Amino acid sequence: MPLYRYQVETGGCDYCQKGFELLQPTSAPTTTACPHCGASCRRVFCSFRPVAGVKSLLSPKNLERHGFTQYRRTSDGYEKVCGPGPDLIRRPR
Repeated sequence: MPLYRYQVETGGCDYCQKGFELLQPTSAPTTTACPHCGASCRRVFCSFRPVAGVKSLLSPKNLERHGFTQYRRTSDGYEKVCGPGPDLIRRPR
């Protein structure tokens, strides 16, 4: 569900004078009045910041910064990519 920003056109209350946000489904009609005082308002355009992708959250630098260890599978076992812990975990033979 998107978060829409609204700006009061005239008057308004403490809630809407500086603008307010409403979490609404895309199928909902545009709000034309403040939900608190009934003052007329309009939806305003605002930019958005995309959420960081899973790839950046699982990057070696980010994992190490949060204290996690990442390993990569090799023919001998698992080799450390980043973080604390042994450099190699060998496969049992």
